[in-house]
Amino acid sequence: MTPQILDKFTTLPEQRFLLPGYYSWEEFEKIEALTADAPGLRITFLDGCIEFMTLGEEHEAIKSVIAIFIALYFFEKGINFIPVGSATRRAKEKSASFEPDESYYIGEKKEHPDLAIEVNITSGSLDKLEKYKRFKITEVWFWENNQLFLYGLNNDNYEQITQSNLLPELDINLLVRCVLMPSIIEARTEFIKGIRQ
Repeated sequence: MTPQILDKFTTLPEQRFLLPGYYSWEEFEKIEALTADAPGLRITFLDGCIEFMTLGEEHEAIKSVIAIFIALYFFEKGINFIPVGSATRRAKEKSASFEPDESYYIGEKKEHPDLAIEVNITSGSLDKLEKYKRFKITEVWFWENNQLFLYGLNNDNYEQITQSNLLPELDINLLVRCVLMPSIIEARTEFIKGIRQ
């Protein structure tokens, strides 16, 4: 029998699955260890609930393009920043473990990043803001349905905001428009032109 060689690659879309039941932190760590070598799989833990998420190509493309434009903005405006991507935030005492898609310290490194960005191609199952609140991340941006929704931490609760408090000069509509452009070269030109005005 001759092996078949595939001439096309298949990419899977983002998928989310909430594991039925309630799990202790120790059980979560065991499940996490069992799936540690699974490529493209993320596990989130919040108050005994475990959610699995696969990362599709659309998710990764949007995440990467947003990160490019955020970095361009920081460089263009001379804002010192430390990008830490999807570094895991976890603490047993906070009963939470998760990975933002992108995260940044603005200025200098602190206990936790100032800004986190999460791309949602499919609707999530867990309370996304609750996990960020436990780590006191100042702003969280969600990309959903080709829009950015911004939330700022105020008195230990998140409020939806229309403009970033961390980056008050950033035109969010310009950012969204450029992320959605089919040509990243044209989008870069338009974005830089827009932020230099």
